[in-house]
Amino acid sequence: MAYSEISKATTVDDADIGLGNVADYVALLKPRVMSLVVFTAFVGMAIAPGGVNPVIGAAALLAIAVGAGAAGALNMWYDADIDRLMRRTAPRPIPAGRLAPGDALGFGLTLAVGSVAFLGLATSYLAAALLAFTIFFYVVIYTMWLKRLTPQNIVIGGAAGALPPVIGWAVVTGSIAWPAVVLFAIVFLWTPPHFWALSLYRSEDYARAGVPMLPVVAGVPRTKRDIVIYSVILTVFAAVVPPAIGMATIAYGVVAGALGILFVWLAVQVARMPAGDKDMRPARHLFAYSMLYLFLLFAILLVESGIGWMHAAAA
Repeated sequence: MAYSEISKATTVDDADIGLGNVADYVALLKPRVMSLVVFTAFVGMAIAPGGVNPVIGAAALLAIAVGAGAAGALNMWYDADIDRLMRRTAPRPIPAGRLAPGDALGFGLTLAVGSVAFLGLATSYLAAALLAFTIFFYVVIYTMWLKRLTPQNIVIGGAAGALPPVIGWAVVTGSIAWPAVVLFAIVFLWTPPHFWALSLYRSEDYARAGVPMLPVVAGVPRTKRDIVIYSVILTVFAAVVPPAIGMATIAYGVVAGALGILFVWLAVQVARMPAGDKDMRPARHLFAYSMLYLFLLFAILLVESGIGWMHAAAA
């Protein structure tokens, strides 16, 4: 069945769907993704020079969280047709028939406009512009265009998920500097192996929905190879560059290197999976560890920034 036929076959009239409840609207926000966005944005704020008023900082994080939720809601609105065809996403509010697509669209647009306007008024126009671009990139460039067009969707689309620490930096400084770019690059390089690991054991879902994820279009061997390549590049970059430009200490580099060795080892285990492996446990392990890896990298940077503040205060 052609993709256009699938879309028509799975379309549901808004009038046939309920109003949803609070839990459904919360689910639209993709709270797990939102938590990662808020944390990386917070680290961007924490390591930026100069500091920010705690009230302003909390308001900025709220705006960033709402903006991320808006992007998630708009993503679910647009992807409802293919979400119905995948086991992982079929229980979401729109494909499950608990919430009308039009309500999700209105909800997402309201949050998007409100979050950008609020961030601009509370902090700086640069931070607001970056948040607006992040929402636009995720919804229009990634969701509406790249996701259904190319197996490089995650590679290019990863820019949206990598921007929150840059927004956090801009909240404090009103500018963009190299440390913020490094944080962006770490998340950007992390995204492909993270999502390709998921796509390996969810490839049947993506194939059923007509989404050209790498294992569906290029095959499992190519996906395994690219996971290893990106994992090596990511872990070397994340361990070496922050200390090299002075945004982290050698101690960070040592710990990041150790975390990276485990990341690459898990990627190699994925590459060594036998053909036809249905369980794909190594891919599941890499996907789970990749989230912990990114959290720990940013947590170490956060701890080091706190130690720096204490030394500055003591001086």
